[in-house]
Amino acid sequence: MRLLLVEDDPKLGPRLAEDLRGKGFAVDLVSTGIDAEFMGDEIPYDVVILDLGLPDISGLDVLRNWRRNGKTQAVLILTARDDWQERVDGFQAGADDYLGKPFHFEELIERVNALIRRTNHKVGTSLAAGGISLDERKQTVTTEMGQEYQLTGTEFRLLRYMMMHQNEILSKTHLTEHIYDDVSDKDSNVIEVYIRRLRKILGDELIKTKRGQGYVFEERS
Repeated sequence: MRLLLVEDDPKLGPRLAEDLRGKGFAVDLVSTGIDAEFMGDEIPYDVVILDLGLPDISGLDVLRNWRRNGKTQAVLILTARDDWQERVDGFQAGADDYLGKPFHFEELIERVNALIRRTNHKVGTSLAAGGISLDERKQTVTTEMGQEYQLTGTEFRLLRYMMMHQNEILSKTHLTEHIYDDVSDKDSNVIEVYIRRLRKILGDELIKTKRGQGYVFEERS
């Protein structure tokens, strides 16, 4: 899953980005409203963490502009301000959730995961499909035979995204946009390498190749 983090605090932003990457997200970090609005318009993020107190454009204005432009990505507002009216303004602008500073990182990550599950109509803290189970907290997958495998960060992001979009044809370009951040080497051919790795763990039946189109995560017949 790819995440946009909009935070102008020079210490908090990089630390949060690193912690989120450790939880299996591809993270782009920006510190201004102008950059945030541009990135949100150009890239199909799965979720956005948006600070309101930005140095140029208000986070609320950024959010309003996104929604006015038809952008539907899930947005969690992050702010040091503790004003009920501002919370109402945020929800009216199109926010999906709200978390005030200071906060515990564990609560932030649970709220982010809850937003992703809600957006993709999933429930619980693990994904189950095709006889396998993906644990989002441990970043492990358990096969139909009960064997548990630790996944690398990229393997985890790729499998989670495919399980979230089961039975959809996902091109290599589309997958690349959602599992790599802006500074990563985005060679879409590398997707084939990670698909092969996942098939070694899961077998060949779950991830189907649609020649000339991409890949589909399907239930076993």
